[in-house]
Amino acid sequence: MRSLLRFLARNYFFLLFLLLEAVSISLTVNYNNFQRVKFFNSSNSFTASIYEQFNAITSFFSLQQTNAELAEENSRLRTQLEHYKQTFLPNDSIAPVAETADTTLSQYDFIPAKVVNNSFTKQYNYITINKGSNDGIKIDMGIIGPGGVVGIVTSVSKHYSTGPTILNKRWSVSAKIQHSNYFGTLAWNGLDPKYARLNEIPFHVKMEIGDTIVTSGYSDVFPEGIPIGVIEEFDHASGRNFFDISVKLLTNFANLSYVEIAKNNHLEELIDLQKLNTYE
Repeated sequence: MRSLLRFLARNYFFLLFLLLEAVSISLTVNYNNFQRVKFFNSSNSFTASIYEQFNAITSFFSLQQTNAELAEENSRLRTQLEHYKQTFLPNDSIAPVAETADTTLSQYDFIPAKVVNNSFTKQYNYITINKGSNDGIKIDMGIIGPGGVVGIVTSVSKHYSTGPTILNKRWSVSAKIQHSNYFGTLAWNGLDPKYARLNEIPFHVKMEIGDTIVTSGYSDVFPEGIPIGVIEEFDHASGRNFFDISVKLLTNFANLSYVEIAKNNHLEELIDLQKLNTYE
């Protein structure tokens, strides 16, 4: 208590000055319209700036949750799109959804997953995701990213899955030119991670630079029409029956955080049916 009294006695004039200064500012603001408006505008701007900085900090720390929620939403929308495809009749007319849209008939569902590890600078690149057999993931399911095709699942544990990406020389995917439906095999040559080669397209097929390359649908892994890339350049070498086509991949493998796993609900039925055509 004595220390406080000594402090007040020692700084009496300075504290009195601060008190009078505060009183003066208060009187000026309260009894002068111009100063009052300027004061409140300044205080509002300062407060808004503080709130803006606070919101920016909280938004930064919630980005991971936001991205996960967006991945979940994208998977739901992609699954719904596949469900609604069941409503199209052979004559391209649309049947009433209530009568035909049975989700059990949808061939593909999509499961969101986070990328745990992903290589793109090697000759044989793989991706690891945080979903496994406990989440319904199985071998030979396709992996799709925001830009399109990523890879395929080849190994599964309870909580994780892994498999080769397009940037793996041992794996290829059946692809086609979107507007012409001519299909071939898309594979990576081990050079530039931004480009792959589309093979087996006949030289009489009409195409242009910028044409979109998508999955053909002639496999059990991916639905038809999933984007892969765009034609960067093409050439018809003399004496050959096929084009040499360079495709710029739409997936940025250097910045891949969330993917979706394509679950083919008809896979077992297709496998059983195909076994009937196998002759020993």
